[in-house]
Amino acid sequence: MAELDTSGGGDKGKKVRSKKQSTKVDLTAMVDLAFLLITFFMLTTSLSKPLAMDIAKPDKDAKDENKLELRASQTMTILLGKDNKVAWYMGEAGKSTPTIEGFRDLRTSLLKNKQLVKDTFGGKDIIVIIKPAKGSTYKNFVDVMDELNITKTNISAPAIDDDPSHLLDSEIQAMKLGGIY
Repeated sequence: MAELDTSGGGDKGKKVRSKKQSTKVDLTAMVDLAFLLITFFMLTTSLSKPLAMDIAKPDKDAKDENKLELRASQTMTILLGKDNKVAWYMGEAGKSTPTIEGFRDLRTSLLKNKQLVKDTFGGKDIIVIIKPAKGSTYKNFVDVMDELNITKTNISAPAIDDDPSHLLDSEIQAMKLGGIY
């Protein structure tokens, strides 16, 4: 039992006129109340739930009836390379020269290309395709997904093609020339 002793201490040698009773305060109820409140707030508080991002990957079975026709000039392909570098191009591979840059510049490029597509096609959204190469890391992929989330790129789900054999020869050559393959 927790107690608080507030007795005077009893100085010796002095004349005591009246004998004071020592005062004791029982703190047990207050400690119980504190633990009840802590328990109540711990149980009623909702913890933050992890957020997941939707990712679209190509189907392994190529079905012609489910294919979505897109304009090549509406797509931005991001190639993840080594040394925390990316190469991106708008349109078709081989017809556009990829731009090689770091992750710091990717946000600016995403915003610029998003606005370009919106202005060109009357409010249409940009389509982003992410292709990791063999030298990229999982952190690079997460960084690109974060950039897409930060820039509020209005896409239902970015298309991910994580099979390195799907990289086109023109994409590989551009990455080799940039030193990121």
